[in-house]
Amino acid sequence: MEQITIRKARQEDMETLLQFEQGVISAERPFDITLKDDPIQYYNLQQLIAGEDAELLVAVVGNQLIASGYARIEKSKLFYRHVRHAYLGFMYTVPGYRGRGVNALILEALKNWALSRQITELRLEVYFDNQPAIKAYEKMGFAKNLIEMRLGLGEE
Repeated sequence: MEQITIRKARQEDMETLLQFEQGVISAERPFDITLKDDPIQYYNLQQLIAGEDAELLVAVVGNQLIASGYARIEKSKLFYRHVRHAYLGFMYTVPGYRGRGVNALILEALKNWALSRQITELRLEVYFDNQPAIKAYEKMGFAKNLIEMRLGLGEE
């Protein structure tokens, strides 16, 4: 099996990271009728690479980036036991490497990063109908918590 390395994303990864971002958007578009037409962006990748309260990681085989994910420390709502949590996002794996545990490697590295900053809670959002993603996160120990609901009023 090919050697997979997890490392911090770098500025020179930007072109591929922008492609990964569009992959995430394309995958999520069928689940969200409120998304604007392309082109759109979800992430401030520059800030995720440079930020002290964020860790953007990539999985690499040889010189090829094959996956990404980030953790960003956020203040939790006042009524939670934990003061801060790490919000996870930009979980993307190129199609040819899906199902090989690459996402789990990134999540484990992000979990360790969060623990090194005394963070005891990880959170993420996943679309309700995105069953493959839900199953993958549940396999790694995540549990369903809330369902966000919406009601559109007029044309969108």
